[in-house]
Amino acid sequence: MAAAGAGRLRRAASALLLRSPRLPARELSAPARLYHKKVVDHYENPRNVGSLDKTSKNVGTGLVGAPACGDVMKLQIQVDEKGKIVDARFKTFGCGSAIASSSLATEWVKGKTVEEALTIKNTDIAKELCLPPVKLHCSKLFPAKEKTQLSA
Repeated sequence: MAAAGAGRLRRAASALLLRSPRLPARELSAPARLYHKKVVDHYENPRNVGSLDKTSKNVGTGLVGAPACGDVMKLQIQVDEKGKIVDARFKTFGCGSAIASSSLATEWVKGKTVEEALTIKNTDIAKELCLPPVKLHCSKLFPAKEKTQLSA
């Protein structure tokens, strides 16, 4: 008798669910957070991804992590005999904003001297990518990466 009662309750619950008004899927899902098209572009088509020869005397490597969110970024630059950055590569484990920030940073440092590259601020990167305040920490790693590898 207990099994029959349980079956009846299951059928009744199913019938109630079928008769209840359904909300459209968009009302049930969380609100979409849209990224600016510049972030999407650098995320979907990242520039300068990869590594340089770390044993080369004119290559500097920096590795930085963000405890707040778990982003990890490696940035490498190659400097010529005149002190100009001729190449830059990155590898990033993190969100789309972190990847976009790293990609943009590698574009910006190429052709600059080390001193000029050190003047680039994270706020410049955040402004260019139109990062919302909640994602500002993604761009804050750039100066730390640059100073780490350039001071060696």
